[in-house]
Amino acid sequence: MRAILARREIPVLPDILANAGGVTVSYFEWAQNIQSMRWTEEEVNRRLEQVMLDSYRTVRGLVEQRNLTWRTAAYVVGLGRVAKATVLRGV
Repeated sequence: MRAILARREIPVLPDILANAGGVTVSYFEWAQNIQSMRWTEEEVNRRLEQVMLDSYRTVRGLVEQRNLTWRTAAYVVGLGRVAKATVLRGV
């Protein structure tokens, strides 16, 4: 199936990117609980939209700049973020 879509030049967003919304909202809930805050549904949706658009644009940029598949680009972004966090934590 992937080969057919690739031949037709139909992009397929990786599950990592497509399913990130649920994980992001779970993080928002955790962040609110730890700070004893409560966001409105509108605030959650606004923040989620911004995170998802930023993530999409970042991955798309790598797809276009480096001629990567969407999945590979998503992994590059994710691994880069893990590496940066590791360095910042001094691990």
